[in-house]
Formats: sequence, C-alpha cells, structure tokens
Amino acid sequence: MDQQLHVFVTVAEKENFSRAAEELHMTQPAVSQYIQAFEREIGTRLLERSNKYVRLNKAGEIVYHHAKEILGLYTKMQRLVDDVTNKTSGPINIGASYTFGEYVLPHIIAKMLDQFPLVNPSITIGNTREIAELVLGHQMDVGIVEGDFKSNKLMIEPFAKDAMYIVMAPGHPLARTDRKIEAHELVEATWIVRENGSGTRDATEEMFRLLGIRPGKMMEFGSIQLIKESVEAGLGISLLSEWAIRKELSMEALKIVQVDGLPFTREFSIVTLSPYKTKALDTFLELVRENKMQPNLFGGRE
Repeated sequence: MDQQLHVFVTVAEKENFSRAAEELHMTQPAVSQYIQAFEREIGTRLLERSNKYVRLNKAGEIVYHHAKEILGLYTKMQRLVDDVTNKTSGPINIGASYTFGEYVLPHIIAKMLDQFPLVNPSITIGNTREIAELVLGHQMDVGIVEGDFKSNKLMIEPFAKDAMYIVMAPGHPLARTDRKIEAHELVEATWIVRENGSGTRDATEEMFRLLGIRPGKMMEFGSIQLIKESVEAGLGISLLSEWAIRKELSMEALKIVQVDGLPFTREFSIVTLSPYKTKALDTFLELVRENKMQPNLFGGRE
C-alpha cells in the first residue's frame, strides 16, 4: 500500500505519467498499473486523464491530502525505529518562517553538519501559517515560527526573542534627523509590509496598534529580501528583524529610525506535532536552543 500511495502522490504532483515514471525510476506502464490497482482498491477514479495532463478529481484531492499525511507518518515511524540503534544521522524535514529560515537557520545547519555530517536536512521556507500547516500535515518534522503563535494541536516552545526596528533609506525625509520620530509622523509614510499569515506582518500590525496609528498607504510584498531592496530604493519604510537588516546597516544602505516604544520584541518558537523525535531532530533542536540569537547590532550587546 505504501508503494501505491507513493506512486499516486508522485503522479498527482507531476501531473504526468511519463514525468512520474522518470522520477520513480519506473516504466510508464508500471506506473499506470499501480494507479489502476490503487483506484480499484479505493473504489473510484482519482485522476482525470487527457493527452496533455493528469489532474486530481474531487475524490483524488481527498485521497492526495491524506496520502501525504500517511506517507509522512510512515517515514517518521521508520526513522524512529532505525534511530534506536543507529548514530545521529538521516533526514530531517525543517520548516522555518522567512526571518529565521533565511538569516539564522543557515548558521545552525552549518554547525550541525560540521559535528554530525551524516544528518541530511531538507529545508522549506514559508510564512508562519504555511509552516504550521506543514507540521500539522506530517510533512515537516519541526517548524520554527515567529510571533505570538497559538495552536491547540501543535506543541509550541518559545526559545528566543527577536527585536524589530523601523528602517528606511538614508535619504528618506524621516531619516534626516537625529531626533526621535513621533508616532504621528509615521502615518503619512508609505509602509512596505509582508502578506497576511506572516509573523512579520503580525508584528507590524501589533506595532501599529501599540503606537496608535494606522498608515494610509501600504504595499504588500511576499519576501523580506524584496522589502529590503524596496526600502533601500526609497519606496517606503518597514518594520524588520534586526537579523534581517544587520548587513544593510553595516553598509549604511538602511537606517534605523528611533521611535518611542521600539524596538518591538517578538518570540521565535519551535513547533512540533509528535513527542517522539529522532536523534537527528533532537540534535538539531539542541543547537537551536543553544543559539544565542543575538546579531550584536549595537555596542555592548552579547
């Protein structure tokens, strides 16, 4: 059954029998036979076929969703059993929100692989909501998310704090003063923000609430790097993690503007679904917890 599920999921994702056969290192007739046998076992057709594509029908979408969960659980079970006797090794599927995933996680992975070269990490970057859904669907072993994240189904472990600052281009009118900026002066600025579901967007909305402001113009971008480039180009201002802006600050491409009530502080949290963890995952989590999480932007901080 697990092989049938694997073949079915691959065909569904590739939307083509030939590409699926190539991915699975099988012949196309063999893939077709697996799908036909699987559909007979389920009792209905799962795929709509044409000369140009293969697509899931309504029943297929239901089976695909659960097949992904079943395969994730099966893989996790195999890893845990193998882990009883083996060394710290094997795959880890790690999901991380953008700030942590792009600016902190690479350093932790490098340290882990230096000490445990047999570990094979796979990393998916998404917003906080997307990562939590992947962990819930057994498609990620662990997620690292931002902000005041809550879930009744996931185990959540806050492990570090992150300071966030308002940044703008050095040539921006509000950046041309050494005095603290009043909150009302920020209302007229164009704000560049992340999409809904992002931890950075949640932090920005909470900051607006705390400062008692609501900007009239906001542009929504789906990438921190794109936001930084846009702010540097003078398109607007943004609230970003100190981890994301340290390189631009050192190059004087961006400037932090002092505002009463800032920096805004949020938490990074580890989210998992199962209490059972492989040695490789336990090792990764230990390194995450040990990480100082301090980019040392300002003198005197550690």
